[in-house]
Amino acid sequence: MTAHWWLMIGGMVLVTYGIRLSFLVFGHRLAFPLWLQRSLRYVPAAVLTALVVPMALAPQGAIELSWSNAYLPGTLAAGLVAFYSRHTLAAIVSGFVVYGLWRWWG
Repeated sequence: MTAHWWLMIGGMVLVTYGIRLSFLVFGHRLAFPLWLQRSLRYVPAAVLTALVVPMALAPQGAIELSWSNAYLPGTLAAGLVAFYSRHTLAAIVSGFVVYGLWRWWG
């Protein structure tokens, strides 16, 4: 490999570990404002939504709201079970069951 590649890889390592290390080194002195702490509670739900919704609505790259899209009813079932039961494993299993039955039936 050329020196260009090694410089690029080294730069990526520095940036990646520099960001992570900064929180370990300066974390005890870093205090976020209360409004930011409250806002950060919603980050996991926002990231999960950003990952799941495009897959459920557009599994082939274009929005597909037809009966042949088994991802959509599976995702909706998992979301409803999670909302009403607050049990993660039940939501995952129900989503897989509905998805599998939808694929088998349709």
